[in-house]
Amino acid sequence: MFFRRFIGWTSLLLALLVLAPWTLAQTAQPPVTDSNQSLPLAQPSSSLGSLPAIPGLPALTIQTNPDGTQEYTVTLQILALMTALSFLPAILMMMTSFTRIIIVFSILRQALGLQQSPSNQILIGLALFLTLFIMKPVFDQANHDALQPYINGQISAQEALAKTAAPFHRFMLAQTRESDILLFVGIAKHPPIATPEDIPFTILAPAFIISELKTAFQIGFIIFIPFLIIDIVVSSVLMAMGMMMLSPLIISLPFKIMLFVLVDGWAMIVGTLAASYGV
Repeated sequence: MFFRRFIGWTSLLLALLVLAPWTLAQTAQPPVTDSNQSLPLAQPSSSLGSLPAIPGLPALTIQTNPDGTQEYTVTLQILALMTALSFLPAILMMMTSFTRIIIVFSILRQALGLQQSPSNQILIGLALFLTLFIMKPVFDQANHDALQPYINGQISAQEALAKTAAPFHRFMLAQTRESDILLFVGIAKHPPIATPEDIPFTILAPAFIISELKTAFQIGFIIFIPFLIIDIVVSSVLMAMGMMMLSPLIISLPFKIMLFVLVDGWAMIVGTLAASYGV
C-alpha cells in the first residue's frame, strides 16, 4: 500500500513539474483583444520568430583541393574522431609498450607466488604510467608535428593524421622483428615492400603485437628462474626432513619476497623494461 501511494505521489509530482512551465507560459501574457471585437487578436511575432529560415548547410560533403587531395567537412571529421576514440583502449594496449609491461608484471606476480597482491588495478595503473613515460618522446613528436599545427590551422586533417601516425610507425617498427613482418606479409600475400617505411599498419600492427609477446615472455622467463630455484631448494629440504604434507609454497614465499626486496626488484624490473625500449 505504501509503495502504491509513493508511486502515485511521484507520478503526480512529475506531471506538475512537466505541466507547470507550459501553464505559466500560457498565463504569463494574456491575449490581446480589440475594443470593438470580443475575439482575441493574434500575438505579435517576436523578433526571433520573424527571422528568415537559415538554409541547410552542406554538412556531409567532400571538398577537393587544388592539389588533388580531398578534405572532409567538420561534421565528418568530428564523426571520424568520435569513432576513433572508441578504439583508443585497443590503440593504447596494442600500439604502445603497455602489452609488454603488463605481461611482465603478471609473470612476476606468478613467480612470487602471490595471487592477489599487487592487485590488478595496481599493476594496470603502474603499467599505464610506465607506458606514458616510455611513450613520451613519441607523444611529444606527434603533438609538435601534427596536433599543434592542426589546431593553428596550418595543416589539414589528413596531413595531421599522417604526421601523427609517423612517430608511432617508427616506434613500432623499431620494436618489431623482421621475421614477424615477413610472416604477416606472407599471410596477407602482400607485394614485396621496398623500404621499411612503406610497411602498412595492417601488417605492422599484428607483427608488433607478436614481437611484444615474444619479448615479454623472454623477460618473464629470466625473472622466473631465481624464484623457481628457491622453490626447488625449499621443496628438497622439506622432502629430506620428511615434511611431505607441508606445502613448499608457504615456506618459500617469505624467502622469495625477501630476495625480491633485497635486490630492489621493482627498480630492477622497471629499469629493465625501460631499457628494452632504449629509454
